[in-house]
Amino acid sequence: MAYEKIWANDPKLNKTELKKLEKDGLEVLKDIPYYAENGFSSIPKEEWDSFKWAGLYLQRPKKDGYFMMRVKVPTGILSFDQLVTLAQISKDYGRSIFDITTRQAIQFHWLTIENIPDIFHRLSHVGLSTTGACGDIPRNIIGNPLAGIDRDEVLDTRPIVKQVSDFFQNNEDFSNLPRKFKMSINANIYNAGNAEINDCAFIPAAKVIKGERKVGFHLKVGGGLSSAPKLAQLVDIFILPEQVLEVAKGVTTIFRDFGYREKRHRARLKFLVEDWGVEKFKDTLLKYTGPLEGAGEDLTNGWNAGYFYGVYPQKQAGLHYVGINIPLGRLHADDVLELARVAKLYGDGEVRTCGTQNIIIANVPTENIEALLNEKLFEKYPLKPPQFTGYAVSCTGTEFCNLALTETKERMKRIALFLDQELSIDVPVRMHMTGCPNSCGQRQIADLGLQGVLMRNKEKKMVQAFEIYVGGTLLNNGEINHKLKGKIAGEHLPNVLKQFLEYFRDTKQPKETFYEYVQRVGVESLQIELDRILGTTVTTA
Repeated sequence: MAYEKIWANDPKLNKTELKKLEKDGLEVLKDIPYYAENGFSSIPKEEWDSFKWAGLYLQRPKKDGYFMMRVKVPTGILSFDQLVTLAQISKDYGRSIFDITTRQAIQFHWLTIENIPDIFHRLSHVGLSTTGACGDIPRNIIGNPLAGIDRDEVLDTRPIVKQVSDFFQNNEDFSNLPRKFKMSINANIYNAGNAEINDCAFIPAAKVIKGERKVGFHLKVGGGLSSAPKLAQLVDIFILPEQVLEVAKGVTTIFRDFGYREKRHRARLKFLVEDWGVEKFKDTLLKYTGPLEGAGEDLTNGWNAGYFYGVYPQKQAGLHYVGINIPLGRLHADDVLELARVAKLYGDGEVRTCGTQNIIIANVPTENIEALLNEKLFEKYPLKPPQFTGYAVSCTGTEFCNLALTETKERMKRIALFLDQELSIDVPVRMHMTGCPNSCGQRQIADLGLQGVLMRNKEKKMVQAFEIYVGGTLLNNGEINHKLKGKIAGEHLPNVLKQFLEYFRDTKQPKETFYEYVQRVGVESLQIELDRILGTTVTTA
């Protein structure tokens, strides 16, 4: 440690902060070999939370001793060897469950402490790590899954992401932050890095400096979802590619030294940015980075929501990428191995994970495209998915998560399949389901967000239910979706959604998106329609 913990004597520090002062989160990595040798019962209960720094959470119920593991995949790029290794870990230890998260990471379940050393060894052998995938630390850096091959990017962010990711990896100067810290580095002009929902986001920009047009980045800070969602705000600076690391260090240092450490729910950077204001934040940042140019030209030109279905030419002549749908981001390990085989046979084996929980096969020569598309794999994971299944996203839910109130992933899969069978609309409707107020399912940026809650039904029994939110987007600096009143019991949700979407279909204009529709008709008109549906089909709390 090469810095002073200026908050160490604050009498209002919460219990987690006091524990982190006694023992840094990364210290758990030294303890894991002992625990692995002596079994789950050798782990003191008060040490359970520290496993987050190693990318491990105890899945529910905690007492059973099974872990969820998250593997970092910076900007979503995986080589053939890395993909095969991940698939084999899933197969050998994780009951063949292979989940893609909304932050481009890979998630396993059902791991035991005895498995962990071998898994760490396998991951290290192919250059992957779980360290920092969870915990109060810089998390997996997300960005453009097409980095380096994208005809819609202004520069290749791969070396920048690697430089920043390597700097923060196992860096004890930044392993005790007030809470998690999420970063996005993206140069795609369609905001493929979801800038506005990150603590710190670099977005494509240009500026004429000394008569020469330079391409680089603008900075947004203070974004985040959860129960108090906020969209990141633009800081008036222009950043050259070689300055990204210094700026990332500066923002993270501000968060480390000035972020709130009294209440966990107020410990994210977004609250500091809100209280300080962007001008004070900028002035403080410049003390760490030195002088930076003022903002230039924003090169962002819309939002693609992270979807890349189909076959498209890369910036490299003669090569294509192929975007396929992975329903709700879940694969069987055998399918991952098949995916790896296909990616290697027709391309160079490289695949990319998307924030929409989907997959891209990269670097496929033109002459191989036809044969590739004839593979049986694409019958199960299509390039042109059914309308609702193709635009459905979900967190893990009560299947594994201790925070979740409702089942989500399999429920969302069933609902999307039902809607695909029941109706058709001329535009996609992005539906995100989350099992609690937290942000793993990112319901706040969805056209139609579904948040799990509990409610009492007519028989006064507590049941799983959902609230509906409408009109989220990251277009034009973003808008958090709006809550409609009323709770829908899980058993009634498919039919309510069907009726709700039929109303949208019947009252929309041709090719009008759900977001555009909400902007035109207003939230109140949708509330009236939901009230009508609920009044005729179900009883709500």
